[in-house]
Amino acid sequence: MREILPELAVVGAEPIAMATVVRTWRSAPRPAGAAMLVTGSGEAVGSVSGGCVEGALYDLGHEVLATGVPVLETYGVSDDDAFSVGLTCGGILEVFVERVDSDTWPELAGIAASVAADEPVAVATIVRSVHPEQIGRHLVIRPDSEYGNRREGALGTERLDDTVAADTVGMLESGTTGFLHYGPEGERLGEGIDVFVNAMAPAPRMYIFGAIDFSAALCRVGKVLGFRVTVCDAREVFATQRRFPDADEVVVDWPHRWLASQPVDARTVICVLTHDPKFDVPALQVALRTDAGYVGAMGSRRTHDDRLRRLKEAGVGDDELTRLHSPIGLDLGARTPEETAISIAAEIIQKRWGGSGAQLTATKGPIHPGASR
Repeated sequence: MREILPELAVVGAEPIAMATVVRTWRSAPRPAGAAMLVTGSGEAVGSVSGGCVEGALYDLGHEVLATGVPVLETYGVSDDDAFSVGLTCGGILEVFVERVDSDTWPELAGIAASVAADEPVAVATIVRSVHPEQIGRHLVIRPDSEYGNRREGALGTERLDDTVAADTVGMLESGTTGFLHYGPEGERLGEGIDVFVNAMAPAPRMYIFGAIDFSAALCRVGKVLGFRVTVCDAREVFATQRRFPDADEVVVDWPHRWLASQPVDARTVICVLTHDPKFDVPALQVALRTDAGYVGAMGSRRTHDDRLRRLKEAGVGDDELTRLHSPIGLDLGARTPEETAISIAAEIIQKRWGGSGAQLTATKGPIHPGASR
């Protein structure tokens, strides 16, 4: 939904049909949350499958525009005819198609504004219910430190709104998009109501320490992966926006001092590329004691052994050192800064999703780790 928000936020008198991927199985090409718009004038914006089912959804979108009745549709490969409407990759998509206009979604402008301001916001939508009149209802949730959450819209009952809002705040904290299930009256652990939560958390953070050419390459790759990238170095002559035009922020400060004052969560990536013990050892001391999902440090094996010795002397424990990816990156045979950045990015992705790092030709089973069989 995030990628089509600019078009969605300006919906006026003319209604638009929105198709959103709400669930996937096996090797589906797009994740939950991917969306496509169909306008009354015949335009299609966005993608849900990379081209496999967009034609069918285009037609279904026009039907939903005409009737106003939301539809939950499943698309998957046909064993009888691989060229029928479906996914030739063998994946399965569940797609929710709904009519969107200024009356049904008055909160759209506010959602777009929150995303543009890097404020966490989530949209909870009932896509299946024992109460048909609830299907397609939305609840917009924003976390609030004083009140727990702030909401717009309604799902049907106060109990359901309260429960969904509380559960959604937890999904926003982890940046998780997915399903919640409730009983007919909003009971947890019940069945009868399926709620899809599209969590639009701020971009995850990538902190790069060391203003070197490898850092500039990693900045570019980090932005492609969707990170908000900061480069930090204590040397003012090197840490400049001109040298790192792709960085969201360039900071002149000692890495350990700056990192100690920054937000770090399980989605945060920390890459120490300084090659200098007086910078990287203090920075790693701080980094390894945070909740960062990935901490890596560049250097040869000799540098790595010396770094471990220095970290142990500084009081870093063995359990903390097991979190350190050093030498940083996967073994791709990388030589250039750009190739090395790809190697580091590959390890970050592997750590996030649990892949083996092996060539896919040498593996079996689902391509995407954790996918349903």
